[in-house]
Amino acid sequence: MGNDNYTLLGGSFYFKLFPDGSVDKSKVVCSFCQTELKYHRSSSSLSYHLRAKHSNVANQVQAKRQQKQSTAAPVKTAHQHKPVEQDKLTTAIAKWVVINSRPVNIVEDAGLRDVLRVACSDQSYVLPSRGTIVARIHSLYETEKATKLKLLQSANTVALTGDHWTSVSNQNYLGVSAHHIDTNWTFLSFALTVRQTEETRVQHFWEVAERWDIARKVTTIGADDALTLVTAAWLQEYQHMPCIAHSLQRSITAAVLHSGFEHVLVKCRKLVAHFKDSPANAAELKREQAQRGQDVEPLIQDVQTRWNSTLSMITRLLKHKDAVRATLELHKQINTPDFLTDAEFEKMGKLETLLEPCRYVTELLGGEQYVPCSVVLPALCHLSRLMEVSEDDPDYVCQFKGSFTSDLSMRRETINTQWMKVATALDPRFKDLKCLPRSEREEVWRLMKEESAKQCHVKEEVTEPPKKKMSLLVASDSEDEEEAAAAAADTPVDRYRAEPSVSMETCPLKWWSAHAGVYPSLAPLAQKYLSTPATTVPCERLFSLSGHMVQKKRAALSNENATRLLCLSEWLREKKQEEK
Repeated sequence: MGNDNYTLLGGSFYFKLFPDGSVDKSKVVCSFCQTELKYHRSSSSLSYHLRAKHSNVANQVQAKRQQKQSTAAPVKTAHQHKPVEQDKLTTAIAKWVVINSRPVNIVEDAGLRDVLRVACSDQSYVLPSRGTIVARIHSLYETEKATKLKLLQSANTVALTGDHWTSVSNQNYLGVSAHHIDTNWTFLSFALTVRQTEETRVQHFWEVAERWDIARKVTTIGADDALTLVTAAWLQEYQHMPCIAHSLQRSITAAVLHSGFEHVLVKCRKLVAHFKDSPANAAELKREQAQRGQDVEPLIQDVQTRWNSTLSMITRLLKHKDAVRATLELHKQINTPDFLTDAEFEKMGKLETLLEPCRYVTELLGGEQYVPCSVVLPALCHLSRLMEVSEDDPDYVCQFKGSFTSDLSMRRETINTQWMKVATALDPRFKDLKCLPRSEREEVWRLMKEESAKQCHVKEEVTEPPKKKMSLLVASDSEDEEEAAAAAADTPVDRYRAEPSVSMETCPLKWWSAHAGVYPSLAPLAQKYLSTPATTVPCERLFSLSGHMVQKKRAALSNENATRLLCLSEWLREKKQEEK
């Protein structure tokens, strides 16, 4: 009866046999005392017999059963993650920390642990340690950096932009971004570094370029006016490109200050503050707006360093002036601000008309998508035409236009006009150069001929970036349309010059993708000049992210870790957008 099919409890019992030799599975016999017992598919009564009659044997049987169970494969009571799944979770947490500017010690949060346990259906899940997350962030940074390095290695020329920013701990940071057009005629832009500096100099850009092995490829360095005075004496090899958006802001601020609008703006700010600082007053205004069938929306308080917010304040106040007047009259108090007179409202309306085209130009130049520096001169020409004084303009409007034009003309002398002229000529939308006086156009074509003679052949294709509306930038010129471009086409520049200009909706990179083979000596020039952004706004967005990253709770964040977090965050965000 040694067969396990005929024994129970490790051989302590065996089934009784019928006379014919078959097994009777309703009865068993104790191997030690030969006692016959009934069996009903349960060994409970058999175990009791062993404990009562043969205690030593019962203990040995129990030990054997436990040993057998311990060597068997464990039974999973809940879903347990494999090492691969655990690794993916760790990477996902590291990306979340970086992209959403979370502190690394969030992995010590019991609430996050509980949420992940529910989501994973694994009550045994343990969050990775802070050290593990930091190591994973460093690994992600090195991986993405290697990808960016390959992109820069394949670039012929690279434009750099930079901007400085002060953290909550009063530390100065300089952010540097790279921009270039690849062989597929796609514009690429990404952050290179965020470094802590006491002052911003061109040497810092050079050091960044050396670290990324692009020092010999850099063409232009874009920076705001605050950088201009510091770097001008150091710029020898690189072209300096001041941020045109900063120049426009300063010109507008100067024009508002010197044209008699400031007194009325002070009254507007007091009116807005009356409702912004009091929930009760704001509620009264909302009720008044609803009764008049207007949009229920708060007034806007401007920030004097951002003139666009001043335009928003004026527009909103003009829209709801009747509701504001009615609300003020309901509860006349001692500290209630004076309401604007009809003449002052008329003055604000004039200012709104003056600032609106400036808003259009600055939003165009600082757009989210690709905006090359070739748009700058047509945009400034557009503003100059709008700022021409007419006989119907009141004195304060004439003062604004005169002050704006004078200040902007002074700033145009520092915006590297020669580079902008060539870039404008290489943009098929503006190649007629109507934004320039006739006397300056031939010089631009001469410069292009000199540079094109040094270039080699490039022939690639491109994907189409988003279109932009810039029809307002087309010059309304009464001059003769037929120029020297119709002359004998002896050189590639002459042939390109004879090409018809394209519509404002056409992407210049798409045009060059289709014509690079026709103008192989001009195509590298287009990549070189059209890769320079119109403003430093893309780099400034990096500091909007910096404000979330280097906050009070993380003021002691080292410069190296700040660089990794900020750059990696931007890289991952861009990658996520591309995947969508």
